[in-house]
Amino acid sequence: AYALGLTRSTSGVDELTVALARDKEAGVRGAAAVALGQIGDARAVPALSAALGRRVGASGILNRVTLRQTEENDFVRRAAAISLGQIKSREGVAALVAALTNERAGDDVRREAARALGLIGDASAAPALRAALTARDPYLSEIASEALRRIDPNHATQPMPKASR
Repeated sequence: AYALGLTRSTSGVDELTVALARDKEAGVRGAAAVALGQIGDARAVPALSAALGRRVGASGILNRVTLRQTEENDFVRRAAAISLGQIKSREGVAALVAALTNERAGDDVRREAARALGLIGDASAAPALRAALTARDPYLSEIASEALRRIDPNHATQPMPKASR
């Protein structure tokens, strides 16, 4: 999957989106997400958006019997967010905003969602980014500030000073 991404050829997009959606191994799903970002084809946006918000069956026999679900692996979700930012399609904004505003999501996932929103540059993401300025995670706050500056330099807000968090 990773090698396909290095080729930047759009011929592998369909196979990579299938791997992202269906492969049992998180490492393969993550490599597929990375490759899709490297290729940069907007056809991958729905699959990447789905991966960012996906819930998968939890491991363990009891969890399988009760059909318990957990969020997708953080590496896969982070790779999906990064790739959505690389593709820069507005179609991915809703999934990125959902990841950014989900306080149960991993810090790295939320940071990459904020960064990707800045790369896409859609003004509809500004309220979620402004809300992230007050996050307990100072890195998320700084990335949200940078993203806001990219979207609207005249109305960007600075993150809260680290001492006041």
